[in-house]
Amino acid sequence: MSAEARTAVRDLVEGQLVDSTFAVIRKDRRRTRTGSPYLALELADKTGRVRATIFDDAPILDGRFAAGDVIRVLGSVEEYRGRPQIVVRSIEQADVPADALEFTPGARRDVDDLEGFLEFLADEIADPALRDLTRAVLNDGEFRVRFRSAPMSVEQHHAYAGGALQHTVAVATASRELWLLHPRLDESVVSAASLLFAVGAADAFVQGPVLQQAEEGRLLGIPHLSVRRIERAAERLNTPRERVVAVLHCIDGDRSRTPEAACVHGAIALDAAVSVALSQAAGRATEAQ
Repeated sequence: MSAEARTAVRDLVEGQLVDSTFAVIRKDRRRTRTGSPYLALELADKTGRVRATIFDDAPILDGRFAAGDVIRVLGSVEEYRGRPQIVVRSIEQADVPADALEFTPGARRDVDDLEGFLEFLADEIADPALRDLTRAVLNDGEFRVRFRSAPMSVEQHHAYAGGALQHTVAVATASRELWLLHPRLDESVVSAASLLFAVGAADAFVQGPVLQQAEEGRLLGIPHLSVRRIERAAERLNTPRERVVAVLHCIDGDRSRTPEAACVHGAIALDAAVSVALSQAAGRATEAQ
């Protein structure tokens, strides 16, 4: 099936025939009031999510896919409680790359543009040691692939593919404005910390088309995983320890101990709050339609 033939979630209308590719967010086995088995699904692409049901041949089709898979769906759209729902007739595994940027709502800005701005901000760090440290972390090839599609959470703020990257750019930009207003701040510490505080998101989520928290992310959290990546790079580069500690404190320490930590934590909290408010507003707008 060509990309042109795909039907996006946002374009689904009642009565429409569907032959398209989606990621399976959730799959539940249920029974009707008469006792017949059926499957209740939540499907997604980068434009949104949609409910789907399988009534015919549910036990057979159940074995063909699992939550987290990318599947090709044949079916039709019906209205259910005022919203579109796909009644599935057939399912098969899709032979496409399992990329979260293609199958979950993505960053509100172009990912390549965000990466370019991140590189620009890293190059602007005045302290050569912290500039080299920041570049070493951000320019790692394996890291960049994982980070560009990582969210900051599954259900809270920046809960979409590329959310960690967009959050980082926003926090780094806000922090930059703050140290321009408060020149006594150590601008290199603020800049490095604001660019590196979320790098642990690359390790905190399962790679694939569905946003899922990895075990490390669930148990350790993004700040701890960010510190781990920074520590590894600092050891390789032999970055002066006092400079590394100043940055790490801004990421995984008490925000009141240094003004730099207060600056970075404040920018993080502000952008997270705005992200949540925007998501809630979008949800209310969708419900009102």
